[in-house]
Amino acid sequence: MYSVYQHWDPLEVCIVGASYPPEFYSFITNSRVRLVMERIAQETEEDYQELIKLLTRFGVEVLRPEVGSDWRPYYNQQANKINSPPMYPRDYSLMLGNRWFWRAWPTGGSQPLPDTMPAVNHDPMWHTIVTEMKQRADRYITGPLACPDTLSWDGAMLTRVGKDLYHGTHNYKENTESKLAWLNANLPEYRHHIVNTGGHSDGVFCVVKPGLIISTYDIESYAESFPGWEVVYIPNTTGDMQKFNEFKNKNHGKWWVPGEELNDDFTDFVESWLGHWMGYAEETVFDVNMLMLDPDNIAVTAYNETLFRKFEQHGITPHIVNLRHRYFWDGGLHCCTSDVSRRGTLQDFF
Repeated sequence: MYSVYQHWDPLEVCIVGASYPPEFYSFITNSRVRLVMERIAQETEEDYQELIKLLTRFGVEVLRPEVGSDWRPYYNQQANKINSPPMYPRDYSLMLGNRWFWRAWPTGGSQPLPDTMPAVNHDPMWHTIVTEMKQRADRYITGPLACPDTLSWDGAMLTRVGKDLYHGTHNYKENTESKLAWLNANLPEYRHHIVNTGGHSDGVFCVVKPGLIISTYDIESYAESFPGWEVVYIPNTTGDMQKFNEFKNKNHGKWWVPGEELNDDFTDFVESWLGHWMGYAEETVFDVNMLMLDPDNIAVTAYNETLFRKFEQHGITPHIVNLRHRYFWDGGLHCCTSDVSRRGTLQDFF
């Protein structure tokens, strides 16, 4: 059976997301738009294949969603939009111990956490993975859950450190009392902590190993939540940000495709038709959005002198997998994967 207790334990099974293939965009008549979308699709899959090669080298079994090349099955007529591709399985799933949560979003109630819930209609893109997880997870739970509105059950908002769970917040003014009460009542085998991340916590900090945290400056102190642990702070901007900062006046910092800053046809298409695909790339720090392969190896998106020096001190080898279009899709290596099985048992680090 699958299980995950600490996210640095040796990775055994992992979901890797997928984008639509280049031919998916053949319906776009404007070549200044279609060619860019085709290039993004091709290069995104090339980068994912490099990630899969790395995972395979470490003996990891890879699961992937299935996407077709015809846009029509993915068109939502009622909303007049094309459904976003299954890029980020971590936004939909979470393996907590031996329980697998799938799209377990809150409904705003106080009922206890069930062992199982009735299956819901799943997007065909995820059908194979959902079927696989039903068979291999000890307990399969699919949402929505009757829990506080501010509690989001997905891997992007939760950091698993053995018996201690660290829950991110959706905004900086969130009332966390009801959240903690529900968590303590429903998952008493864990100790629950709130970290005021104001969004996905995996874009704010990463617990690399016991005693070491990589963080942005959004959180000034971890003294209470991780007493005595070393924290390495890195800047909130990475890579070639000058052109991005110039371009963000057109799209409010939501996305960026290098080289297409002056392509107004492409910008208008993305803003008009794909806005629901976009995150908010300006607030994402991809250097902390890392994936631990095992206690001694970590996957990163780019070279960072501060991080690599710290990794060397701790005997950790970084492996670069360049996600060239992370500023378009707004996601790093942690986002585009979901660890569903790691070799390890529940530990108590505090």
